[in-house]
Amino acid sequence: MERSLVLVKPDGVQRGLVGEVIARLEKRGLRLVGARFLLVSKALAEEHYAIHKGKPFYDGLIAYITSAPVMAMVWEGPKAIAAIRQTMGATRPWEAAPGTVRHDFALEVGRNITHASDSPENGEAEAALWFKPEELVSWSREVDKWIFE
Repeated sequence: MERSLVLVKPDGVQRGLVGEVIARLEKRGLRLVGARFLLVSKALAEEHYAIHKGKPFYDGLIAYITSAPVMAMVWEGPKAIAAIRQTMGATRPWEAAPGTVRHDFALEVGRNITHASDSPENGEAEAALWFKPEELVSWSREVDKWIFE
């Protein structure tokens, strides 16, 4: 069972797309195990985006992610990383497949609605960065036997 951090970034929150993102992931069959609505601190933003430090867009990225509320969530399921990234679509919205969140709601890379972990290892690390262990709920649904093999 894989876990992924999913962020509805400030543009998605401001545009009222939190419910849309949640609905698509629920309909896909993934299970929500943690959620927080928050203003991202500069320290958290810098740690989350540390891989981009020194790149030309880094300062703008930090300013953007800390500019308005974010919905941070952890989702789980078999092959959750691939399923979530497929549901969100390509990072560049103009390359995203029709029916994905980014194709349907975004035009620019810097306003592409969501973040999703890109590997199982990053999913665990990002979830641990954004959530304390006690904030994640392990649970099962009756429908899981119809979704998970």
